[in-house]
Amino acid sequence: QLSLFRFTVKRPFSTSHSSVDSKEMKKFQLLAHKWWDEEGEYAALHSMNDIRVPFIRDTLLSMSSNYHLGNPLSGIRILDVGCGGGLLSEPLGRLGASVTGIDPVEDNIRTADRHKSFDPVLAKRIQYKSSSLEEIVEESMETFDVIVASEVVEHVADLEMFIKCCSQVLKPDGSLFITTINKTQLSYVLGIVVAEKIMGIVPEGTHDWEKFVPPEELEYLLESNGFSVKTVSGMLYNPLSGSWSWTKSTSLNYAVHAVKAGAPSHATDTPPETDTQQRSATAGTA
Repeated sequence: QLSLFRFTVKRPFSTSHSSVDSKEMKKFQLLAHKWWDEEGEYAALHSMNDIRVPFIRDTLLSMSSNYHLGNPLSGIRILDVGCGGGLLSEPLGRLGASVTGIDPVEDNIRTADRHKSFDPVLAKRIQYKSSSLEEIVEESMETFDVIVASEVVEHVADLEMFIKCCSQVLKPDGSLFITTINKTQLSYVLGIVVAEKIMGIVPEGTHDWEKFVPPEELEYLLESNGFSVKTVSGMLYNPLSGSWSWTKSTSLNYAVHAVKAGAPSHATDTPPETDTQQRSATAGTA
C-alpha cells in the first residue's frame, strides 16, 4: 500500500474552498442544450446507461433483502452529483428512487428540469438544483442512501474535498458510485487524441488528461476518508457499435463502488479483512 502515497503529492489542495472548476463549467455551458440528442456530443453517455444503470441497481439490490418488484429502488434517496441534463437521474427515477440532481451549470439544470417535466412520474421523483456539492452539505448532512458521481471526478478542482463532502451527505453504510477515466498513456491516446481530435466522439477540449484519476489514487483517497472500496471494474467503449462493456482492464474507463463506514459499533470483534485482502491482491492488474 505504500506506493499509493506517491499519488497524493500530485494533487495540491485548492485554496478556493470549492471543488467546482470554473473553466470546466464554461465548457459544459456551451453544450447544455445538447444533452438529450442521442446521436450528438453526449451519445457515449447515453449508451453508458446500458451498463452503469444495471451496475448501480444490481449492487444496491444485492445489499438489500427488501425491494419492490417494478420499483426496485423505491425508498432509496439518491444524490446525482454533476447530473448534467439528467441522463442518469431519469433512469434511476424510473426504477423508483427519489433522486436529487445537482449541477453548478444553471443551463444544465434548466435542460434537465424541462426534460423530466414531460413525464409526470419523474416530475414527482426527481428534483434538480443548480448547486455545487459543497453548497448543499450543511442542509443535507447524512441525508442520502446513495451518491452517484458519473464522469464527474475528472472535472473537479479539489478531489479530496469532493470525497469528504460525499461522505458528509451520505448516511452511514451509504453507497458511493463513481465512473471516471484512468490516467494512462492509453487514455491519452484513445480518450483525447482519438476520441476528441480524430473521431469527434466527444467535443474537443472536454477532457484534460492531467486531471484524470488513477484508480489507485481514487481508492487511497476513499479509504483515507472513511470509505471501504468494494468494487473496481474496467469499462470499455466501442466507438463503432457505440456500446459499452465491462472489462478486466482499468487502463481506460472504470467504475468504483465504495461504502461509507457505518455507525460506530461497541462490539469488540475485529472486522473481517478478507475483502480488503482480495481487493489488494487484484489491485493494479490492469
